[in-house]
Amino acid sequence: MENNTKLLLPKDGIEGLKENFSTDAISGFIVFLLALPLSLGIAKASEFPPIMGLITAIIGGIVVSFFMGSRLTIKGPAAGLIVIVAGAVGEFGGGETGWHLALGAMVVAGVVQILFGVFKLGKLADFFPLSAIHGMLAAIGLIIIAKQIPVLLDVAPAMTKGKGPIELLTSIPSFVMHMDPKATLVGLVSLTIMLIWPFINHPIKKIPAPLMVLLFAIPAELMLDFQTTEPAYALVHIGNLMENIKINVDFAGIAQTGVFIKYVIMFALVGTLESLLTVKAIDMLDPFRRKSNADKDLIAVGIGNTLAAILGGLPMISEVARSSSNVNNGARTRWANFFHGFFILGFVLLASHLIELIPNTALAAMLITVGIKLTHPREFVQTFKIGKEQLAIFLVTIFFTLFEDLLVGIGAGMLLKILIHLYHGASVTALFKAPVVVSFTDDTYLVEIDKAAIFTNYLGIKTKLEAIPPGFNVIIDLKETKLVDHSVMENLHHFEHDYKINGGTVSIIGLETHKPVSEHHLAARKR
Repeated sequence: MENNTKLLLPKDGIEGLKENFSTDAISGFIVFLLALPLSLGIAKASEFPPIMGLITAIIGGIVVSFFMGSRLTIKGPAAGLIVIVAGAVGEFGGGETGWHLALGAMVVAGVVQILFGVFKLGKLADFFPLSAIHGMLAAIGLIIIAKQIPVLLDVAPAMTKGKGPIELLTSIPSFVMHMDPKATLVGLVSLTIMLIWPFINHPIKKIPAPLMVLLFAIPAELMLDFQTTEPAYALVHIGNLMENIKINVDFAGIAQTGVFIKYVIMFALVGTLESLLTVKAIDMLDPFRRKSNADKDLIAVGIGNTLAAILGGLPMISEVARSSSNVNNGARTRWANFFHGFFILGFVLLASHLIELIPNTALAAMLITVGIKLTHPREFVQTFKIGKEQLAIFLVTIFFTLFEDLLVGIGAGMLLKILIHLYHGASVTALFKAPVVVSFTDDTYLVEIDKAAIFTNYLGIKTKLEAIPPGFNVIIDLKETKLVDHSVMENLHHFEHDYKINGGTVSIIGLETHKPVSEHHLAARKR
């Protein structure tokens, strides 16, 4: 069976284009329908000109497809980076000046991402505790919701200027008092469509929810005559693509050294983490069980980000919702990502006047749905099930992200996890190095791990595991460890999944004397 699967792998390059043209083009078209409104909404929420979201999606599709190390991911602007992009624009002075100066930090961050790939730092995601990463994403979800509620209610932008996420949430009663009834109605119906769409059991569900929103919102806007009765901020304005394609980056922001460095780190770190986690998730959905080259993919995303930022576009990542849709619609190769960018380019060149009929309240509805997914109550419940200490890390990350920023948030989550490990008996030396001994007898590799197996020392463990050739029996012995944390339990689970696909077996032993901190099968173990 394994050999058959390998023989039937879709071809790559031009041969792959010929072989899979129809399936990849159809999937690319469906993803384009999903990506077009989301890219506009993400750009607008990021304080960038809306057309810049489309420029990023076009580059992510047409350019990055030729370099990427994953087959089925879709590259484009990410809701998860809205908070950082809007923060950068604000701290660099706001408005058009803030946009141009933020691009300077994004170009440098793109080069940093290329270097991450060149120096094979694709395993970087394994260094961060999963609960802190999920906490960061949940906090981003809350911030997106806070920022988009006033847009959904179509209140004057002056009412939200300078307000942080907590202030925005406490101002909701005031926003409701000043809402625009017609535009809000379109927004609320759009939000209802987005929220109920996953639960509909009918062939109409094949239409992507964002497209369904546009099929309602544009005719509603025409019927209610937004063009003459609503303020200018009620509708999307994108202008002409060819007039906007120019060098927009300005490196004068380097003068604000602290701010510049902070945003280079945030763009490079959060964008890289989100991309790597998406690549890992989509590999598990790939029907052909292909394993992506994470380092090559980082180089491709870095190239895309550098080019997009020079031209004025948003930062891109491997985006999880669009990538999942791509897999579900039968994509087979990287050409599906190319087609999604190609169709966006064609639409912007031939039908940009249609884009300017989209009410901003409809885009806000789409983004609020993204925020709800990121910060859904089930994320809190799931984290609690893994262990109370995981929920503490998750909540601390959310708290510090909301009250400070993403870097402080993820730093606070990591610090709390390290303190918990020390409390549970991990030694200071074990925090960064786990003694690992690999021995080979007959057809079995025995991997013995000593002291502690935790997120801060997992990269060393992973290096030893990755050096084991495929097709053998692997036994991972954890009896000498005092502590095995949740991040390592989950990563060992992924290693077991990947190694079995390549014809080997994996057994994890030595946990009989360890006590799980909860009933979850991937909970941390200590003795």
